[in-house]
Amino acid sequence: MSLNTLIAFILAFGLFIFAIVSSTDNYFIFVDLFSAIMVIGGTLAATFLGQEYRYVMLSIRAIFSMFAVYRSGRNVLNQDVGRIIQWGYMAQQNGLIALDNEVNKVQGDDFLSFGLENLLSGYTGEELRDSLDIAADKTFERNMVPANILKTMAATAPAFGMIGTLVGLIIMLSNLGADPKQLGVGLAVALNTTLYGVLFARLILIPASSKLTQRHQIQRFRHELMTEGLVMLAERRTPRYIADRMNSFLDPSIRFDIDKQG
Repeated sequence: MSLNTLIAFILAFGLFIFAIVSSTDNYFIFVDLFSAIMVIGGTLAATFLGQEYRYVMLSIRAIFSMFAVYRSGRNVLNQDVGRIIQWGYMAQQNGLIALDNEVNKVQGDDFLSFGLENLLSGYTGEELRDSLDIAADKTFERNMVPANILKTMAATAPAFGMIGTLVGLIIMLSNLGADPKQLGVGLAVALNTTLYGVLFARLILIPASSKLTQRHQIQRFRHELMTEGLVMLAERRTPRYIADRMNSFLDPSIRFDIDKQG
C-alpha cells in the first residue's frame, strides 16, 4: 500500500471531520443514508447506463488501486536502459540471435516481450518503430478508458447530489404548513446530498482518475524509451550510442552511466 496516498486520503477526510467537530455538537446531522444512496447509487447507475459493464468494473477497481504502490518509478527507467545496453553488448558480440534466451526473462512485460519478439523476427529499425508506436498508442488508449470513466463519474456525482437536494426540498416544502420549526433541520438534511456529491467527486473520483492518468502517462513514456532502444538494436548501433540516445530521454539524475554501471 502507498503510504503517501493513504496519509493524504486520511488528511483530506480528517480536515472535513475537524471542520464539523470544531463547529457543532450535532455531528449526526451530517450522516444521512438517503443522501449516500442517492449520490453513490445514482452515480453508479448513470455510469452503467452510459458505459460498458466491463470498463465500469475496471474503473471501480482502479479507485482502490490508487492506494497500491506504483512499481514503475524513476529507478525502473534507469534499469530498463541498462537492460537494453546489456542486450547491445550481447548483440555486438554474437548477433541478435544471442537475445533469443532473453524473451523468457521478460514474459511479464507485455510491451517489451512483444518488441523483443519483433526484433528477433528480423524487422528493420523503421518497421519495428512503426509496430511499437502502434502498440504503445493503443495500449495507452485502452488503459485510459477507466480513467476517463472515473472523470465522467466525478462530473455525475455532484449532479446527483443536487438531485437529492431538490428531492429533499420538495418534500420539505410540501410539509411546510405542518411544522415550520422543522424547516431548518429538513434543509440541512436535504443539503447533505450536495455535500456528499462534492466529497465523492473531489476526494475519491477525481484523485483516482488523476493518479491513474499519471501512471499511464509514465508507462507511455517508458514504452517510448523502450521503442527507441529496440530500434537502435535493430539498426546494430553500438552500446555507447544506445546509452547516449536513451539517456537523452531521461532526467539527468537517473541517466545510466555506462562507464560506472556497464
